[in-house]
Amino acid sequence: MNGAGDMNGDGTMSNVHLAQINIGRMKGPLDGPIMAGFMARLDDLNALAERSEGFIWRMQGDDGNNTYLRPYDDERIIVNMSVWTSIEALRNYVYGSAHAAVLKQRREWFEKFESAMLALWWVPAGHIPTVDEAKARLASLDARGPTPFAFTLATTFPPMEVVA
Repeated sequence: MNGAGDMNGDGTMSNVHLAQINIGRMKGPLDGPIMAGFMARLDDLNALAERSEGFIWRMQGDDGNNTYLRPYDDERIIVNMSVWTSIEALRNYVYGSAHAAVLKQRREWFEKFESAMLALWWVPAGHIPTVDEAKARLASLDARGPTPFAFTLATTFPPMEVVA
């Protein structure tokens, strides 16, 4: 055993999970014609995530999605947060499922972002990340690039490098 925790049989750590936040600046109102294609797919994407291997939690409101939350001054920025058992589980959902096709269409609905739009970080198993925690990870990624505190799918860090 190393200091980070016990390994599960699938190579994931039993006492840490992967948190993620991704944000996007909408090209138009959620209920407008520009966002209609995205909104038409959102419930299916959320259901697919929940059925995906390694999925643990996602932030959602009473309507089942998280499009109501506006934690930034820019009202067009929407937020998605979730927790997964591993980087590989999240990667499989993002790039190896029907989510990948929707991801390829993102420019139809979302503007190109000038700063970090995705941040990943390790959390203790059972921890539900807060929006403020997630915003701090995005800000860190913008200021310092990928570090064990906040990283991306392209540049990852193993749980044992996480500093408490």
